[in-house]
Amino acid sequence: MDEIAPPPRLLMGPGPISVDPRVLRAMAAPLVGQFDPFMTATMNEVMDLYREVFDTDNEQTFLVDGTSRAGIEAALVSLIEPGDRVLVPVFGRFGHLLTEIAQRCGAEVHTIEVPWGEVFAPEAIEAAVREVRPKVLACVQGDTSTTMCQPLEDIGAICREHDVLFYCDATASLGGNEFRSDAWGLDIATAGLQKCLGGPSGSAPITISPKAADVINARRHVEAGIREASDEAVGRPIASNYFDLAMVMDYWGPRRLNHHTEATSMLYAARECARLLAAEGIDASVARHALHGRAMLEGVQGLGLSVFGDVTHKMHNVVAVEIPEKLGPAGGDAVRASLLDDFGIEIGTSFGPLHGKVWRIGTMGYNARKDAVLTTLAALEHALRTADVGVPAGGGVTAAQAVYSEARP
Repeated sequence: MDEIAPPPRLLMGPGPISVDPRVLRAMAAPLVGQFDPFMTATMNEVMDLYREVFDTDNEQTFLVDGTSRAGIEAALVSLIEPGDRVLVPVFGRFGHLLTEIAQRCGAEVHTIEVPWGEVFAPEAIEAAVREVRPKVLACVQGDTSTTMCQPLEDIGAICREHDVLFYCDATASLGGNEFRSDAWGLDIATAGLQKCLGGPSGSAPITISPKAADVINARRHVEAGIREASDEAVGRPIASNYFDLAMVMDYWGPRRLNHHTEATSMLYAARECARLLAAEGIDASVARHALHGRAMLEGVQGLGLSVFGDVTHKMHNVVAVEIPEKLGPAGGDAVRASLLDDFGIEIGTSFGPLHGKVWRIGTMGYNARKDAVLTTLAALEHALRTADVGVPAGGGVTAAQAVYSEARP
């Protein structure tokens, strides 16, 4: 068996994306022990950096070791007790995921839905909050299955008025779209590295408000008799040990109580992702994603392709392109295969009602740059022509170039 040698790829799907080379270099740094002063200092740096990324003053801002779904599960299993009412606004696949996880926690889950390609008006969410009276409102900001970005600022005010804990999954949106944890009244937000943050999947940044931390700590319990006597249970124990955020907060906090062995290389990756984002400036990163996302949007339209959903509420970093009718699902897969085999470019399909109907093309993280956009559009044009789909010659690249020319100072 030979040394692993992945083929070169330009990952222009909805995530994961091509990792920034600087992040890969950080991951190759030597390991240290989990309580080495360098390790604990690095953990402190990570907490500071992600406070900036999430735009929060929350003390409890750290990493959950695992993919972005680990962060989601940690948040929900630590907040929700059996019988709690949870409200989930569903506008794509990942709202259904939040629903499933909440149900596994034993919650009484209520959902409201809009058609895929739309988002919720705050009035609809407030009406549901008044009717359901949930303990937790769990919402996705950017759902890559539909590419829609749910406005959050009014939802936080609604949750505060009705004393509802507000959880948000920002996996697909953080770093590439505006996100204001404190200003928008979020109680817990989680994300992943593999989208706009430009890293690999495997670490889940999380931020927890003091109010949510109090709820979680009220459920703390003794781990196998090891923790201090003052930590005796005062509420129903959290069902998971690994995802018990009360324990994880102790691990990242000043007491450094042992919980698990930190994923050191992923810690380095998460630090470098956040360091690069902070160096660029959060607002500048959002503007970069907006620019290259608009270039991709207008580029596919310049090829005569239609775009799915309410474009005014689309995430900056991914676009859903309707597969030409003459191709059908099989032809759509053939175009994707051509892009991968001939150009080393990966784009995505979608799920549920959109499966076989759209391609999802991402411009995020390290790939939110001009050459990646223009290369993808040129390759897509060639693949479409090979599939006998008539498209304007140079239409995609020309439309994208116009966006870049307009953006020049």
